[in-house]
Amino acid sequence: MEITDYKAAYEKEHIKCADLAERVAELEEKNEELNYKLGRIKKNPIWKLSGPLRRLMHYCIRQGNRIKNCGNLKGIAAKLKYKEREREAMKQFGTAGFPDQESRRSQRETVFPNRVRFSILVPLYNTPKGFLTAMLDSVADQTYENWELCLADGSDEAHAYVGEICQEYARRDRPEDGRLQQRIVYRRLEENEGISGNTNRCLAMATGEYIGLLDHDDILHPSVLYEYARAINEQGADYIYCDEATFRDNDVNQMLTMHFKPDFAIDNLRANNYICHFSVFRRELLEGDELFRSKYDGSQDHDMILRLTDRAKKVVHVPKLLYYWRSHAGSVASGIQAKSYAVEAARGAVAEHLRKHGFRHFKITSTRAFETIFKISYQIIGSPKISIVIANKDHEADLRRCISSVLEKSTYDNYEIIVAENNSETQEIWKYYRELEKNEKVRVIRYEGAFNYSAVNNLGVREADGDYILLLNNDTQVITVNWMEELLMYAQREDVGAVGAKLYYGDRIIQHAGVVLGLGAHRTAGHSHYKQHRENLGYMGRLCYAQNVSAVTGACLMVSRELYERVGGLDEAFAVSLNDVDFCLKLREQGYLNVFTPFAELYHFESVSRGLDDQGERARRYDEESARFREKWREALAKGDPYYNPNFSLDRSDFSLKMEQSVI
Repeated sequence: MEITDYKAAYEKEHIKCADLAERVAELEEKNEELNYKLGRIKKNPIWKLSGPLRRLMHYCIRQGNRIKNCGNLKGIAAKLKYKEREREAMKQFGTAGFPDQESRRSQRETVFPNRVRFSILVPLYNTPKGFLTAMLDSVADQTYENWELCLADGSDEAHAYVGEICQEYARRDRPEDGRLQQRIVYRRLEENEGISGNTNRCLAMATGEYIGLLDHDDILHPSVLYEYARAINEQGADYIYCDEATFRDNDVNQMLTMHFKPDFAIDNLRANNYICHFSVFRRELLEGDELFRSKYDGSQDHDMILRLTDRAKKVVHVPKLLYYWRSHAGSVASGIQAKSYAVEAARGAVAEHLRKHGFRHFKITSTRAFETIFKISYQIIGSPKISIVIANKDHEADLRRCISSVLEKSTYDNYEIIVAENNSETQEIWKYYRELEKNEKVRVIRYEGAFNYSAVNNLGVREADGDYILLLNNDTQVITVNWMEELLMYAQREDVGAVGAKLYYGDRIIQHAGVVLGLGAHRTAGHSHYKQHRENLGYMGRLCYAQNVSAVTGACLMVSRELYERVGGLDEAFAVSLNDVDFCLKLREQGYLNVFTPFAELYHFESVSRGLDDQGERARRYDEESARFREKWREALAKGDPYYNPNFSLDRSDFSLKMEQSVI
């Protein structure tokens, strides 16, 4: 390129910069004018007098949204009953769950082979006195004593008491016999560098092998470090987290919410930072990176958790409520509106994580549950053929409704329908079969033996041509037009086994939203969020994002043909029941993830075609298959469902807590 060309290019870019600067100036001027007008409005006596009315309106809007999310009067009643049970259960998880003197002594005297040192990082900034001392006391009160507290203080001069209080606590905690290092380390920063910068300053002070992150206004359970030390020694954990609660009024017994989390679940984490607090990890996981990156301020913890769990060899969830997150004006716990920039930061952190894992052309959008709970739309690679396999005996009207909805509503085009006919007797169904033969997308094959759902579907798969298999009940009906795409985007992933949809009864009450091991009277498996209304957000928003589950129902299940054949298809020993759960567990045993997505929706008029299993021969058969399942998957059932939580009752499907005995 000639010098004149460089000069012309430079002048062109210079003009662009000048235009941009002018535009910024215009926007700043408009912003200043807007702030001036807003200031005048707020000084107006009418504005001040209308304060209570505006707050009442906001409250009514919030309550209206909550009522809408319950769906109907029955849903509202169920929600009120759930809240009543939750308030009763909360009594187990506040100070009543703290160790008594004997337990404290036992925990303090426990000698672990690896007496790991925890460095707890707390970035300080103008922390209110009461919040600060409560946080410091909760660390000092730990039953496991090999810790250090690293405090980096960016407070302004008006809050000099922050440093004075911290230094007083450090003086009180000085080692007396020379065997322990100074455990409370305080540093006054020349300037406030924000959450990310101040936390990174804390890290520079830390000497422990494991790093823990504590907010300056929150409280630790007295046994949390003991439980984490045990997880490190017994399980080799290099990343650990626990369950948590939000509280108010300076009293951990005044809980607003309790969050009982699943074990590590990557799809949950991509959609929602469910891990949140209290993260502790082996320092080596940082690999020289910054702990918090300022470009993700607001969701710096989500970014960090995604990066470090990627590197971890053993992520361990301690299913105990061991962290108390204070809710007050200005905290994220009080509402995402307090820090709206967190939404874009979270979206950026998830996007970077997905790109790192080789995903391209994905889309991340907020859901109705919360602005930082995301729907991730993955790119569908190519246009693979999907074979929809439908087992059927008679029931012409049901099958017609099902197939018509697939043909008329589906936006995905490369599919075939295999109807696996099993000993139908009515003239209507054979007439409909002849009608279906005219459609090049539909084939009817015949299974001659006695009814065996697994065997019928296995035959259908053998006759299929598709790269992906979609098992579909004849008593279903498509709702969302892109249902196949929503399933396929997950089934195409190399780490995913089975993918299931969200299914409703005819009255839009939930029939299926993922399967939980051990749930229900037979202690085999049951549907979570069963019979809740379609508009319900689910436990902690879990009806609003794709997530990992132990199993999904075979009423609508997609899996690659390769994996279907690799695990031997459906086990024909389960002729009617639990064959789908068994199939999913075989996939999980091979190291694959099973995924439930709420964005593929269908009606499922369950048991219309074959009736219920609650009487006579059917009940006996179900009992036999349940016993066979419990024996085959005895170890998995004993461990419990990793995507549920042992604090939840197995007698209810609404995530109700155990009332008499908790894990703690």
